[in-house]
Amino acid sequence: MKKLLSVIFVLCTLLISCSEDDTSSVNDNESDSNQDATTQIPFEIYERVYGVTSEIYQDDNWVYINVNSLPDHGSPYYEGTQWEESLYVPYDGSNPFVSNFILNPNRISVQNILFKIPRNPSQSSVSNPTAMGPIGVALNGVPFYNQYGAGGNPLDQEINSFDQYNGHPAPGQSGGRYHYHMEPFWLTENYGKDAFIGFLLDGYPIYGPQENGLDLISSDLDEFHGHFHENQDFPNGIYHYHITADAPYLNGIGYYGLPGTVTQ
Repeated sequence: MKKLLSVIFVLCTLLISCSEDDTSSVNDNESDSNQDATTQIPFEIYERVYGVTSEIYQDDNWVYINVNSLPDHGSPYYEGTQWEESLYVPYDGSNPFVSNFILNPNRISVQNILFKIPRNPSQSSVSNPTAMGPIGVALNGVPFYNQYGAGGNPLDQEINSFDQYNGHPAPGQSGGRYHYHMEPFWLTENYGKDAFIGFLLDGYPIYGPQENGLDLISSDLDEFHGHFHENQDFPNGIYHYHITADAPYLNGIGYYGLPGTVTQ
């Protein structure tokens, strides 16, 4: 009889143990699926991009944002352009990343760029590294570029050509295309260091360098330079990128989601 009771006790213990393990596993999977699920972004969030040349529109799968890449703030790179009288300002020495400002030979010019980004972004199952050129769009219609300068080189030297709002115009075939590689000071000064400031090409939003009152650094983020977290715009949480003061500044090894396209 004692042997029978011992066997029953052992069996009951095993059943309870297995049941607890199974419950823990389900909860973990639910957490992962919440983070990786397709995200529905309200259209009014897209409409916050104000630097557009036509009305933002969408179809079943995509959102279309057309911009001319002209910054709505002053810049020394407006010198000699048709906007010089109203928007030219000399470099004022305020950019903390610039040690020895050098005005590059390019000047801001009108562009015609169409961003086609996923309406409902989702995590990609394959690697999607960013290309040279536009990888996203800021609220004021200025393109974001990745962490590399001309020829795929680090930004170490090119940073010295960034103006007081942390942008500069590109050379070559895209000559005059003003863009940001790093924090767009005009936007974070006007909307806040923790504010939504644009989208990357995969449809996920970009936020400033602060969260919950703290300055973020790259090691606080994942390999794509973002994380899943709730915020003022998405109280249920969303994957999003952050600008940081340290490299890679905006994006890490590539897009977290499947990117759309850029027509230039």
